[in-house]
Amino acid sequence: MANLPAAEISADAALVSQLVREQHPHLGGQDLEQVASGWDNYIYRLGTEYAIRLPRRKSAAGLTANEQRWLPQLTADVPVPTSAPLFCGAPCELYPWPWSITVWFDGQDVSLSPRDRNVALAEPLAGFLNAFHRPAPPDFPRNPFRGGPLSGRDEAVQGRLNSGMVPHAARVQELWEEAQDIPAWTGPPLWLHGDLHPANLVAKDNTLQAVIDFGDLTAGDPATDLAAAWLVFDAEGRDIFRRSLGSQYDGDPHVWERARGWAICMATILLANSDDAPGLYLVGSETLMEILTGDRERF
Repeated sequence: MANLPAAEISADAALVSQLVREQHPHLGGQDLEQVASGWDNYIYRLGTEYAIRLPRRKSAAGLTANEQRWLPQLTADVPVPTSAPLFCGAPCELYPWPWSITVWFDGQDVSLSPRDRNVALAEPLAGFLNAFHRPAPPDFPRNPFRGGPLSGRDEAVQGRLNSGMVPHAARVQELWEEAQDIPAWTGPPLWLHGDLHPANLVAKDNTLQAVIDFGDLTAGDPATDLAAAWLVFDAEGRDIFRRSLGSQYDGDPHVWERARGWAICMATILLANSDDAPGLYLVGSETLMEILTGDRERF
């Protein structure tokens, strides 16, 4: 399986502490602890209230810049807290890329919870999407991997299906090939989170505490985000999620078929790239089981 991409820059605690003191001195002097080093970002906890996200690869720096430009205004009136930047860090001699300070959420990564408990998240996640899926302006950030037609992901998905990393690949391939013939989204490009899987949701006290990590922020087909119906939920949660969504998708009779196609795409990504993240591998495996056991669900 693929390994986590190598970091292209180091950002240790001493450097991060100095960045905070120089650019946001009112936040300096608080305890600082590295809590994660993910695919794109280093994550530090600052004091008890804040998190710091710093790109570990150049390709992620542009994603951080997109978050800084767009997220504060896009999430100002959504009903669920998000990881929108509270304070923006600028490139400097110490560190060449933009970085952000966000709220620290002390709940649990939803990928660590049994799927049947996620039913309580269905209504609040639908409420978030009802508010967030609004038409985007012409200069929205482009993303070649999210929001477009499923045909644009065919080569990558076929490669993963032929890799030996995806269980039940023959049946999954049949469903994926059926998805290639589904009519495309004809509405306006809607704002998308772009990566709405359980590890980017935080739960606390049996409800949705936050939606985080908008690095794949873009606009396009809302089916990209509606794939959460399979990525996050079992059949009961999926039903509540779908019934709790607004009417902005009612004019497209094929949106849920495409959403299942996007769920297949995302599940194969998780299965092929999560050898160092067993929780995400489990999300990919469970998602495929939701799709395969319910592949006759009516849309």
